[in-house]
Amino acid sequence: MSQIFDFFLEAYRNTPAFQIGLEAVAFVFGVASVWYAKQENILVYPTGIICTVITVYLLFINGYLGDMLMNFYYSVMSIYGWWNWSRKKGDNYLIPISRTTTREKYIGVGLFVLTMFITYSVYNAFDYTLEIPNYIDIVTSGIFFTAMWYMAIKKLENWTLWILGDIITIPLYAYRGLGMLSLQYLIFTILAIYGYREWKRNLDKNLQTA
Repeated sequence: MSQIFDFFLEAYRNTPAFQIGLEAVAFVFGVASVWYAKQENILVYPTGIICTVITVYLLFINGYLGDMLMNFYYSVMSIYGWWNWSRKKGDNYLIPISRTTTREKYIGVGLFVLTMFITYSVYNAFDYTLEIPNYIDIVTSGIFFTAMWYMAIKKLENWTLWILGDIITIPLYAYRGLGMLSLQYLIFTILAIYGYREWKRNLDKNLQTA
């Protein structure tokens, strides 16, 4: 057990206290955001924005441009999702949980490919020497980009993509020495599994009563 703690703490021995503090704040709000998403609660977005804005800064100063770009996108998409989820007609919300249509699946694939291309281009623009972690970063950027859009329009499949991307990201952040963020994504994975089950149960219930 002590070896596990040493693994996570070693990376922070020379890290400024303010940076550790910011990462801790992002950790708390990030977990809260996924928890609210599982509950289909609008608070997913304000908590998520706080997390992603802080994470953009942390990733920027550590030079992880692909992840930084994605978290900047999360901040922008969170504003759209906040607006979309809050729309009402009378007492009823206009955007219910649903499955992706064939058209939305094609759009998702297009977003995945486009995001990978843009992320790769960002690395090239900054004359980055790409290594295996960077290529993994490019792929997860595509996964998370698409997942965020699916969440904003309340598609059940967003959780499948979050689970996949989170599982890939856990060892990636651990390898980079960002132990707190690695642990955060482990918690994200667990909550995403519960989120999928919760949304699917609500979707099935709505289909039965329709």
